[in-house]
Amino acid sequence: MEIRPVTLPDVPYDATSVRPDWADLPRRVREAISRRLGSPVSAARSAGGGFTRAFAALLTTEAGTSAFVKAAPLREPTSEWYAREAAVTHALPAEVPAARPLWTLAEAGWFVLALEPIDGRIPALPWQPADLDAALAAWSASARALAEPPAGIRHVGLPALPEILRHEMSWWSLIESGHEPMPSAAHGTLAPHRLRELAALERALPPKTAGSGVCHGDLRIDNVLLDAAGSAWLCDWTWPCLGAPWYDAITLLISAYASGLDADAYISAWNPPPGGVDGALAALAGYWLVRASDGPSSASPHSRQHQRFSGDQALAWLASRQGWDTP
Repeated sequence: MEIRPVTLPDVPYDATSVRPDWADLPRRVREAISRRLGSPVSAARSAGGGFTRAFAALLTTEAGTSAFVKAAPLREPTSEWYAREAAVTHALPAEVPAARPLWTLAEAGWFVLALEPIDGRIPALPWQPADLDAALAAWSASARALAEPPAGIRHVGLPALPEILRHEMSWWSLIESGHEPMPSAAHGTLAPHRLRELAALERALPPKTAGSGVCHGDLRIDNVLLDAAGSAWLCDWTWPCLGAPWYDAITLLISAYASGLDADAYISAWNPPPGGVDGALAALAGYWLVRASDGPSSASPHSRQHQRFSGDQALAWLASRQGWDTP
C-alpha cells in the first residue's frame, strides 16, 4: 500500500467544540434532566468534538447511571436537528452500530435528547489502519442494513443525495458561470487553473450517486467513536439522505488521504462508478473551500480551519488521481 506524506489539521478533531457547561443550562432544564435520569447529576464530561455551540456531554448521576445528553433552545435550529436525530436513531436496524435514544423532553424552552452512552474516543490523526478498517467496517455493515429504508426513517423525510449535490454543492459551476466569485480559500490552490475541469466533474456527479439506501450524510472522522475493543460506532445521524453508500466512504477517506494512506485502494472496495470518486472530490472541495471563505463562525472558532483542511485535502486527492500539477 502506498505511503504518502501526512498532513494534519491545526486543531485535532477531538478538541474543536466550544460548548456550555452543565452549570450553564437553565436550572429547570437541569432539574428535568436529573428527574429523567432518576438521580442528581454528579459529573458532566463535555464532548470535545463537533462544531456547534450546543450542549453535549456524558452525564453521570449519583446513582452511577449515565447517558450522553444533547440540549439546545427550541428557538435554535439545533433543537430540530436533535429531534431528527432522535427519530432516525430510534428507527435504525440493530445491525447499525450507533447509540439509540433513551428519551427526549422539552422544558423551559429547551429540547433535550438523551442517548445511550458509548465509552469511546474519536480516532486520532493520522489514521491508524486498524482504526480506519473498523470505521469502514461499521459503515459497510450499516449500509447493508439500510439498503432499504426502515419505515421509521422514511417517515422522517429523506432528501435524495443527487438533489443535495445539485442544489447545495455545485459551487464550481456557479463560479464558472460568473454567479459566484472564486473563494478566497481557493487562492493559491490549483482551483483557479482547473475551474473548467472541476465544474465538469461536479456537474456529472449527481446521477452517479443515486440510490434507494440510507446514507449517513455526514460521515466525518469526528462522527466516529472507537470503543475499548476497537469497534467503531457511528454518531450524529442528523443528515441522512437516500443515495449510494460509496459517497459516504469518500467523505471519511479524505482524512485517510491526509494521513498518508492509500485512499484509492480503500475506496476501490466500494465499487464506485467511473468518474464518481473524482466528481465527489471536486464537489466536496468546492463546498468546503467556499464555506472556509465565510467570515468567523458563530459556532466553533475552529470550523473554518477544518473546512479549509478538508477542502485542501479533497483537492489534493483529486489532483493526484487526475495527474494535475499542484502549485
